[in-house]
Amino acid sequence: MDHGGHGMNMDLPPFTLGRGLAFSADPFFLVGCLAALALYGWAVVRLRRRGDGWPVNRIVFFVVGVLSIALVMCTRLNDYGMVMFSVHMIQHMVISMLSPILLLLGAPVTLALRALPVASRRGGKGPRELLLMLLHSRYMKIITHPVFTIPLFIASLYALYFTPLFDFLMGSTAGHLAMMVHFLAVGLVFFWPIMGIDPGPHRPGYVMRMLELFAGMPFHAFFGIALMMASQPMVESYKHPPASLGIDALSDQSWAGGIAWAFSEVPSVLVLIALVFQWYRSDQRLAKREDRAADRDGDQELEAYNAYLASLQARGR
Repeated sequence: MDHGGHGMNMDLPPFTLGRGLAFSADPFFLVGCLAALALYGWAVVRLRRRGDGWPVNRIVFFVVGVLSIALVMCTRLNDYGMVMFSVHMIQHMVISMLSPILLLLGAPVTLALRALPVASRRGGKGPRELLLMLLHSRYMKIITHPVFTIPLFIASLYALYFTPLFDFLMGSTAGHLAMMVHFLAVGLVFFWPIMGIDPGPHRPGYVMRMLELFAGMPFHAFFGIALMMASQPMVESYKHPPASLGIDALSDQSWAGGIAWAFSEVPSVLVLIALVFQWYRSDQRLAKREDRAADRDGDQELEAYNAYLASLQARGR
């Protein structure tokens, strides 16, 4: 199989973790990761300078999310991913299911809304107003709705790997980049309404969010099992791995399936923990608001209820 369009060395030594993590930057993703960190850092500094805080845990989540993208796209993992199905599947799973969750836990949209300058004149449109318009646009309502995101999430597996589309995209640098950007984008729009930290047009309740999460995960597991149980290589691009790697295409495909299957569980657990924590925090805030309201009105609601009980008792007499 000709991967010459990627300008990479086909005589790769057998894959080990140390070799895989050696620096080998994809320029597009390297620039993107550095830009994301710079913009996020600028926004945090802007808030701090005007005396506003920003949670450290959100900064950590976002930075780790960006670093997870750099890990799979700016190291030799990316080179090995061109010739080893298992390594490609690590890239796919990290960039579509782990990186988006970490980035969203960093609440970048909320940060942008707080840090971006507002319009200089009344009725005008500054960066903040333009972002708000985008968030409330019909386009955003469509691409974050589960009727759109769940089928897209599933199609990114079955319609890509089990059709000639995957081989077509793997045939050029631009195609491979487009595929990886697509994986990241699909992960972001799928998990955004579920994570629920940043404002968005589709904001379901906590039970609905859990249902949305679990609606897509079984398809991920079935996809992994299908790869593991196949009796022949299913993807043309990985049918003939370089002899220097000393791997068998079918066993490598089985590893890829196992990775896909395992990753259907990992993000589910992470998101579920985050959702339960958010739910708990939401209930705590609601309880505090009700306590404050009771303090303000002298517990009128309780007094009214007691009066109602007294009237019922009087009637009974």
